[in-house]
Amino acid sequence: MRYTAPLLIGLLYVTLMSLLPEPRRRRVNALMVAGAGAAYLSGGGLGGWEFAFTAVTTWVAYRGLDSWTFIGVGWLLHTAWDVVHHLKGHPIVPFAHDASFGCALCDPVIAAWCLAGGRRPWERRPTAMSFRAPAGHPCEGAPTRRSTS
Repeated sequence: MRYTAPLLIGLLYVTLMSLLPEPRRRRVNALMVAGAGAAYLSGGGLGGWEFAFTAVTTWVAYRGLDSWTFIGVGWLLHTAWDVVHHLKGHPIVPFAHDASFGCALCDPVIAAWCLAGGRRPWERRPTAMSFRAPAGHPCEGAPTRRSTS
């Protein structure tokens, strides 16, 4: 359960966030990464480094307002910060010794989703073969797939 619960929480986060329409989904995730960056401020045990990390993640989150890549990078930065806190600092939840460890397992799941574009998992990706030419284009009406015969 130590390993599976954080992974399931990451998948639950992805599922719930996928219910939001774009661009709101991206913007809410940028805010979430900013909040995660400030999570250790009140007692992470690393002194001034907590403020430096918060400043970096705030900038990354700001860039994430327009970029899923920056949001994914923000979650990976938070993953690294979780590992540092698990090994040297205080846990993110003071009464749960392995909270930072669990967060370090959950965050890469979210980061992978963000780095893949934050798409809804149940929607198919458009493929190059399903491209439709805009109205008036010389290729309009041309077949979109090659025949296999």
